[in-house]
Amino acid sequence: MFNLGEDEPLVLNTIKFDLCGHATLAAAHTLFTSGMVDSDTIEFMTLSGILTAKRVPETKSSHILKVQDGDLPGVWIELDFPVVPIAEDDAERISCVSKVLNGTSIVEIKKTAKGDHFIVIPSGKEVEEIQPQFEEIQRCPGRGIIITGSAQPDSGFDFVSRFFYPKLGLNEDHVCGSAHCALAPYWSEKLGKKDLVAYAASPRGGVVKVHLDEQNQRVSLRGKAVTVMRGSLLV
Repeated sequence: MFNLGEDEPLVLNTIKFDLCGHATLAAAHTLFTSGMVDSDTIEFMTLSGILTAKRVPETKSSHILKVQDGDLPGVWIELDFPVVPIAEDDAERISCVSKVLNGTSIVEIKKTAKGDHFIVIPSGKEVEEIQPQFEEIQRCPGRGIIITGSAQPDSGFDFVSRFFYPKLGLNEDHVCGSAHCALAPYWSEKLGKKDLVAYAASPRGGVVKVHLDEQNQRVSLRGKAVTVMRGSLLV
């Protein structure tokens, strides 16, 4: 059991998080690749409870996945997170959204239990191309804005998303694990499937394999991490 936030919370720009996919994936990758653990499963103590990271075997990917991440070194890691519920958004919160999206058509507007706007637009292509007004996002209530749309039929993906939260000091998350904990139940219901392949359409981009355990209200996220730097600290 490793402590990843119960006594030492995950912090970005002085903001405390109770769930962070990036930190959990990176910590698990380091523990697995460094040989610090000899098990295929790691449990982390966090502000969201016990989160599990599991080393899983490589699986055959579509040609799209290979372009995105198939040749990436390292192992696939599966993270087990709680579902983030979504509900109808409040009328006073909705009024700011059209300015944020520069008039882009909106299919649905909801909110997550973490206070984020959850906006569905007609297509994943529009999600990729959207240029949000970050100053308007700063004026909107809530933490940030998740924007999502269905992927093109021949893309190899089920849905596309982006997550913007300039209030926390970062305009856009490259690939947001906690956002996918809200996206999973939404798209599972819409598409009638529990296993999904998602594309995070930030400038860097990323692929997430998603599984919804509806009975236990858990979301499994599979991804990869890469070690890009090593160093030593003498104390």
